[in-house]
Amino acid sequence: MISVFNIIKNLNNFIWGIPLASILMGTHLFFSIRLKFVQKKIFKGIKLSITKSEGGEGDTSRFGSLATTLAATLGTGNIIGVSTAVALGGPGAIFWCWITGFLGMATTYSESYLSFLYRIKNRDKSFSGGPMHVLANGLNAKLLAKMYCFFTLLAAYGVGCSTQSNAITETTSRLWGLSPYFVALVISLVTGFAIIGGIKSISNICTKLVPFMGLLYLLACSYILIQNYTYIIPAIKLIVGSAFMPRAAMGGFVASSIKTAARYGIARGLFTNESGLGTAGIAAASSKTQTPKEQALVSMSATFWDTVVMCAITGLVIVTNIIRYPNSIHKYSIGELTNAAFMQIPHIGELLLGVSVILFALATLVGWSFFGEKAVEFLFGKEGIKTYHTCYIVMVFVGGILPLELVWEMTDLINALMIPPNLISLWFLQKKIHS
Repeated sequence: MISVFNIIKNLNNFIWGIPLASILMGTHLFFSIRLKFVQKKIFKGIKLSITKSEGGEGDTSRFGSLATTLAATLGTGNIIGVSTAVALGGPGAIFWCWITGFLGMATTYSESYLSFLYRIKNRDKSFSGGPMHVLANGLNAKLLAKMYCFFTLLAAYGVGCSTQSNAITETTSRLWGLSPYFVALVISLVTGFAIIGGIKSISNICTKLVPFMGLLYLLACSYILIQNYTYIIPAIKLIVGSAFMPRAAMGGFVASSIKTAARYGIARGLFTNESGLGTAGIAAASSKTQTPKEQALVSMSATFWDTVVMCAITGLVIVTNIIRYPNSIHKYSIGELTNAAFMQIPHIGELLLGVSVILFALATLVGWSFFGEKAVEFLFGKEGIKTYHTCYIVMVFVGGILPLELVWEMTDLINALMIPPNLISLWFLQKKIHS
């Protein structure tokens, strides 16, 4: 197992080096400039997301499609992912994670615009879309479309299943001493019941779960930042400074280079907001919206909430806590730095974080199941969905008992595979995208 882990880690260090990071960030920056920084329309996107669409065709409401996207992205990446980014890449990783989110909003806009533009209406009057349909119908690149679907299927078993179920079993084991095998079995069954109803069932669950879990987590983080208010400015200075200047080990932080900070910040930022992966477009295609532009603005707001807001707040919580208590970084494992900060909330801090992790992870398990389902539908037709659901539920169990570090390294590798086909569709069809 150790040799496999080392191989995957070394491969990730190569893949997530300067070339891929530059291509990804270059794409974010290019579309930000080309669309005249469409990020400035974020408040319009937020307003549209909670406004009922008049006359649009689709399977879910605009808020339903946003909630599905947020359920898939507002997962453990916002808690454990940010923690591992700081532990492995230093505080500068938070800056690169945030930049990935801010610039990535334009890429999410572009992905969702094209996915809505090239979506198809099935015989049962449901809608299907996403990068695979953009590649197949917009570029006539059916082989690339199938490759993207295959990688999406792998990601569903990795991002959607393994990292999330692993986070739940780690949390329940730490809080209540429950067996990972028992917990993995329970969440497999819960996930199975949740996803069996398809997109409408998934959308209904996500619409109810996402606002509650997001508010709960933000309130807890706000309490911690109030306690650490004198360290907020020093934390911001350290985060920005570490992003552009190599840092020796100091104040509890590990030594880190600019490359290391960027590698983990960009990788974790991509993991949590998925800008560049194209998954937001899969959910966007099912929305009852009249125009691609409106839906793209709604979908873009998911990246805003997920990374620009949630990951930034988590990062500040972690860094301010480490500055205040330098030894905390040595007392906790790489995935538990957020837990160290939540210990500041008397009596219920650890419980609050544990509940947040479980809710976030369950939401992602449900949301990502839909992305994988659409990939299977494209590859094998609707008759392949039942088999996919069975495999998905099995992988929920398997992911719950795998080592944490191996799970995250596998996730980084799978994410990297999804990027090239999706970016090809964006670059070749860029003239179709309007802001």
